[in-house]
Amino acid sequence: MLDSENRSKHTGGFPKLSEEQSRRMHEASLEILERIGIRLYLDEAVELLKKAGARVTDGNLVHVPSNLVEKALKTVPKEVTLYDRHGKPVMPMAGYRCFYGPGSDCLNIIDHRTGQRRKPVVKDIEQGATLCDFLPNIDYVMSMVLPSDVDGTIADRYQMEAMLSSTTKPVVYVTYNAEGCRDAVQMAEAVMGGADALQKTPLIACYINAISGLRHNEEALEKLLFLASKNLPSLYIPSSTAGATSPVTPAGSVALDFAGVLAGIVISQLKREGAPVLIPGMPSGGTLDMRTLVLSYAEPERTLMTALAHYYGIPMFALGGASESKSVDQQAAAEAALSLTVETLAGGNIIHDLGYLESGLTFSFVQLVLCDEMVSWLKTYTSGFDVSDEALALDVIDEVGPDGDFLKTKHTLRNYRKRWYPTYFERGTHETWLSKGGQNFTARATEAIDRILAEQHPEPLPAAVSEKLREIVLRAKT
Repeated sequence: MLDSENRSKHTGGFPKLSEEQSRRMHEASLEILERIGIRLYLDEAVELLKKAGARVTDGNLVHVPSNLVEKALKTVPKEVTLYDRHGKPVMPMAGYRCFYGPGSDCLNIIDHRTGQRRKPVVKDIEQGATLCDFLPNIDYVMSMVLPSDVDGTIADRYQMEAMLSSTTKPVVYVTYNAEGCRDAVQMAEAVMGGADALQKTPLIACYINAISGLRHNEEALEKLLFLASKNLPSLYIPSSTAGATSPVTPAGSVALDFAGVLAGIVISQLKREGAPVLIPGMPSGGTLDMRTLVLSYAEPERTLMTALAHYYGIPMFALGGASESKSVDQQAAAEAALSLTVETLAGGNIIHDLGYLESGLTFSFVQLVLCDEMVSWLKTYTSGFDVSDEALALDVIDEVGPDGDFLKTKHTLRNYRKRWYPTYFERGTHETWLSKGGQNFTARATEAIDRILAEQHPEPLPAAVSEKLREIVLRAKT
């Protein structure tokens, strides 16, 4: 079992799981692994577990004993750091540190210039990554959309090329199979200067979806084992759908998914002790809304997984800034604000899907800018307060006294810029707002996006590196 110091360290925060609740959840996942077992559709994974002492029945139904889980939990890293293109550590993920970014593979995009929903193209990924590169509160990049203007079987290579070429920030990527994962890693190795350099300063992490906590598909396991062999971070996320492929109750669905999470950790550590694995802080498959049969991205029950992830003390992949709305409207703003606030207070480490609409089917640059502003607000809200002599300003208060004002003091001049000011939210008077055109948020954000895309020029890759990325893409076409 987890030692008491580790348990007490990670069961606080918001929302809270008591020590007893955390233990019950953990033991339920262990019982699922050992009594019910999990289907593994990759012989190498089955053999690794069998050799370590797991019982295998019915060909590939593996019953994982709790001692293997406890051993793996001791070797999996409790902190994982992603680096930018220059090798600077910019995302040290542990505890309650939060980092924010978009999601991947939306089938549609709302064109910010026309307001129309359409099929995305590779240029949208390039422009989205450029926008992420500029926005100060977006910490990493995902592909945002699935391009429709290239061969869909190798679209992941085009996505990776576009992201690596359009930002210096870390990249969280998705691939369709193990070969795509290998190509993505090879691209990142070219960018960072070789395999050793990428391993030492990982620029990338791979988001891996297993079918469910009980069923682990071949592609997911191949990617997990490959990344473990390279000592590169993987985000191993079983994607059960509560009410369909897992129990509808939050506790039951989370216990089942975390059985799969624990199995993934065991497999990775059997392949290579110390291999970095991030775990879910959100229900990846979502919950099936029984009234509409739509998967929910913005439900309030989601943070049970965040609380349990903190119990294990392993960095997590969380979700916020998404909405079920079909446009950037009041619902989109409300659901983005609620989910970002809850995930921030809960301490989700990688909070993704900023900019998602329509339950993950549509992406919006305007929604992404809206989320960037919200994150700026939240970062200030959670940053703590200065109570130094300068901040308390007792001498200034004494000098001004009951009859003066503070507008003209040097203290105000020194400190007023330290307060939070919005970039895109409107704070002027009604008359000032009208004099600027009386624009709503969408109109202001649209103008800002066009300005950013016209003026922001991401640092280009060296020509030889760009040629290498293109070579990998073209190789996949043959």
